[in-house]
Amino acid sequence: MSLPNATLPKGMLEVVSVRRLVREEASTARPRSQPKPSLPSRIAVIGNFLPRQCGIATFTTDLCSAISAEYGTARLLALPVNDTEQGYDYPARVRWSLAQDDLRSYQEAAEFLNFNNIDMVCLQHEYGIFGGPAGSYILQLLRGLKMPVVTTLHTVLREPNPDQLMVMEQIAEISDRLIVMSQLSSQFLQEIFKVPGGKIDMVPHGVPDLPFLDPNFYKDRFDVEGKAVLLTFGLLSPNKGIENVIQALPQILSKHKNVAYIVAGATHPHVLRRAGEQYRHFLQTLAKEVGVESNVIFHNRFVNPDEMVEFIGAADIYITPYRHEAQVVSGTLAYALGAGKAIISTPYWHAIELLDDRRGALVPFQDPDAIARKTVELLDTPAIRHAMRKRAYLFAREMVWKRVAQGYMESFVHVRSDRMETPQVRFPACLAQKTLNQLPELSLKHFNRLTDDTGMLQHAIFTIPNYAEGYTTDDNARALVFMILLEQLGKGEYPELARDRSFRYLAFLQHAFNPENGRFRNFLAYDRRWNEAEGSEDSHGRALWGLGTVLGRSKDEGLRCAAGRLFEISLPAVVEFKSPRAWAYALLGIQEYLDSYAGDRDAQKIRSVLSKRLLEMYESIRTSDWKWFENILAYGNARLPQAMLLVGSACSDDRMVSAGLEALDWLTETQRCATNGYFVPIGSQGFYRQDGEKARFDQQPLEAAGAVSACLQAWRITGNSRWRSAAWSAFNWFIGDNDLQVPLYDSATGGCRDGLHPDRANENQGAESTLSFLMALLEMSSLPESDDPATSGELFVASSNQTLITAAKRTI
Repeated sequence: MSLPNATLPKGMLEVVSVRRLVREEASTARPRSQPKPSLPSRIAVIGNFLPRQCGIATFTTDLCSAISAEYGTARLLALPVNDTEQGYDYPARVRWSLAQDDLRSYQEAAEFLNFNNIDMVCLQHEYGIFGGPAGSYILQLLRGLKMPVVTTLHTVLREPNPDQLMVMEQIAEISDRLIVMSQLSSQFLQEIFKVPGGKIDMVPHGVPDLPFLDPNFYKDRFDVEGKAVLLTFGLLSPNKGIENVIQALPQILSKHKNVAYIVAGATHPHVLRRAGEQYRHFLQTLAKEVGVESNVIFHNRFVNPDEMVEFIGAADIYITPYRHEAQVVSGTLAYALGAGKAIISTPYWHAIELLDDRRGALVPFQDPDAIARKTVELLDTPAIRHAMRKRAYLFAREMVWKRVAQGYMESFVHVRSDRMETPQVRFPACLAQKTLNQLPELSLKHFNRLTDDTGMLQHAIFTIPNYAEGYTTDDNARALVFMILLEQLGKGEYPELARDRSFRYLAFLQHAFNPENGRFRNFLAYDRRWNEAEGSEDSHGRALWGLGTVLGRSKDEGLRCAAGRLFEISLPAVVEFKSPRAWAYALLGIQEYLDSYAGDRDAQKIRSVLSKRLLEMYESIRTSDWKWFENILAYGNARLPQAMLLVGSACSDDRMVSAGLEALDWLTETQRCATNGYFVPIGSQGFYRQDGEKARFDQQPLEAAGAVSACLQAWRITGNSRWRSAAWSAFNWFIGDNDLQVPLYDSATGGCRDGLHPDRANENQGAESTLSFLMALLEMSSLPESDDPATSGELFVASSNQTLITAAKRTI
């Protein structure tokens, strides 16, 4: 199909070239402790699909079937392109179809894939199946995706026109990897389109895994028993060169009277619309003119995969007499090779590769005499023909669909591995959306949505509360801390709202406490049934943090009294805890309490016990290159040095403050991008073990919020502006200064996305993430105004009159 040169739509000519490569120092070894990347769980394949009649449709259908057979049917969905208004009667695997010439359809398809949590897109690319000049509409879809893309290139041109060059360059730029089916395609990509060789995977065209059968097994299906069968199959079009075989038949029949030539396949739909059956009629007329009409059998229908097996099986010799060399992939040739056929072909590019090492015979283009001589030679010498068949069959065992499916999955896993080690900025438009070192409006829309009469719901599916996951003490304790901080704003409607909500979250903590064992339960189902008798040590520590914050900061006497009773009876259990994070969270609450009730000797003793444990743990583990409390950096890391700083400064313990500053300094440097300087929290997929490798993903909002708190505490103690800058760096992670350059904070909802994957943000907006952002926002607002307006603590509060509120200056 010819592709016209045309002026591209506005924006199409922009090459997606802005990528921010985030790499650790070149000397860093590959991860030892980081887990292997998992297989993608949801794959979308974009490409034509049966029953549409074209080679790409057959290939895409077979590829999906192969991947499903090898890795499970739940993994795949398909998005074909319709070239007619009525479309096609697709099977259930097709979840969405694109309208070829409707640009909006491509944009909507990208949105569909994004909100369906697809984690890998595999594009089957052929210029002629997509709308726009040189199929450029597909770029709109690719640019809108938030997940990795692996593109299979069915055509790679040696002499592309400007439109084709631009489209291929942008596809290569956007795609994480490119799959080609011939070495020549790889060579063209590197030499003409300047694609790095390391980005290209060679996976052959798949073929059915057929037995090595005698052709006579299938001949009776086509009434050609006892005949030598020549075969050409595929969608009919003038570039197939079938007339050259028909012209060769008289010479062949002069030596072998019992020869039948089968031409199997419908006329290509695009040819049919443009020229009708003109080419088929020409071939039929030619056969009559040269006297071979009775020896040429036309099967004018689209050949489905089962019929194709039978047609190929019946052939003694398969012939591809194509007229032009510029074909880097031929599916029909691959199928014939996989069936172990003797093959005669013109020397187009794919044939030269596949038929090397005497796996087939090549004849010149447009040369009926050469076709006749080679056919007679193979029919005259069965030993040569069968040896050729065997070489072809053995070679093609690596081309069966099972192996091809494995090759594709290896490419997908390669992408996931690369994304974990070297995150890529796929969407330069995001760079314009972030405003660093400025605080966005405070919006409680999503926070309110996650709260019901019981308390704070734990999770959300996108922005919809997920009732199935119920509630946790962890999140209700965080919500209680946030409400008390919000109360301190002292402006507008927030103090009243904060007091009302504080009672609700405190009531949850009170209900969570189990007096029989002195512990807080953590997980409450939506039907208000507890899932355990006692929760984690960390959840108990967070509950104490929430209670201590109420006691230290709330102005409501009733709230303080209720919190005081619960604090008193729940505090003793923490002495027996083993988790350093539980100690740290408890210390945050104890110090909040002692700031207002300094005379409580029991609380002082427990503070002393826990803080000394943290200090002794730090000093026993610390080395010159590992300045930490454990031999692993896991989760909630910054809360450990924060607790030491808070207690050390309150108790005038220079040794504890010094250790806290040293640990926080080391953590801050460890969580800083070596090349670009922005905040990179330790990933939850493996964490960071001493003498191991840092897990880059998944990055959690919890870590950024903790870093903000700890760095601000260090700034208050030292007055050193570098800690203030470090706090801004951690906060800017929410706004988009991160590995993917995408915002975690959603200004439309007021929520926060649940983290960064190697390829995209997690679009769910749960309680932990949203509260992490909101707490960090209020803490950053506690910064006093500076000479630099970009680093002041001004907070815009989203209210009916958009009042500008400067947050309370009390230390948070």
